[in-house]
Amino acid sequence: MAKRSKRMKQIDQMIDPNKMYNLEEAIQVLKKCPSPKFDQSLNMALKIGVDVKKSDQQVRGTVSLPHGTGQVIKLVVIAKGDKVKEALDAGADFAGADELLEKIKGGWTDFSALISTPDMMREVGKLGKILGPRSLMPTPKAGTVTSDIAKAVKEAKAGKIEFKVDKTGNINSAVGKISFQSQQLIENILPLLQSIVRAKPASAKGVFLLSMYLSSTMGPGLKIDIGSCMKETSQL
Repeated sequence: MAKRSKRMKQIDQMIDPNKMYNLEEAIQVLKKCPSPKFDQSLNMALKIGVDVKKSDQQVRGTVSLPHGTGQVIKLVVIAKGDKVKEALDAGADFAGADELLEKIKGGWTDFSALISTPDMMREVGKLGKILGPRSLMPTPKAGTVTSDIAKAVKEAKAGKIEFKVDKTGNINSAVGKISFQSQQLIENILPLLQSIVRAKPASAKGVFLLSMYLSSTMGPGLKIDIGSCMKETSQL
């Protein structure tokens, strides 16, 4: 058995593994936990009641977090002509066509998101084996395949994120940094939770939100009282 570090032993004494926390309590506990020497992300893990093997029970969407994720967004835009300048003027880190496509084909994925104009998707689609596993493939539903490049870039830079259910029925998302104020984190979490509920497939039966946990990057996972969260989302 691996020896637990002093930091983890201290954390063990601060949390109750059997307790169901509300958002404010969980965030306060995670903020007080001994921290590594970097600003940790706060992550939400949500288990939902869908059959991921059925195509009509996929859950996917986008939401703009009011306070962003706190992460540096390195954005690539695949486009030609005037759209390249439009992308760069709006704040894209890289914009272009053939040169960037070749670079990605060679294995370059050192960026956070990729936006494409519709006319370039035939070429972008050829990179599916590289972009897909890293959740970097643009899609119309996520607003990352669009002719309105400036709007898409600004939204991405401002904190618009995509959520989707994985093969195990979970949705995992960063909702900010531990250094954020507690209220800012709550104001990020509630719209995300509300958007996920709105994305519930009509064919999904039974309880939709099964369990929810909040955790910091190097911290414990705390079980959240979903009922109390839903009461708060109803006030948005």
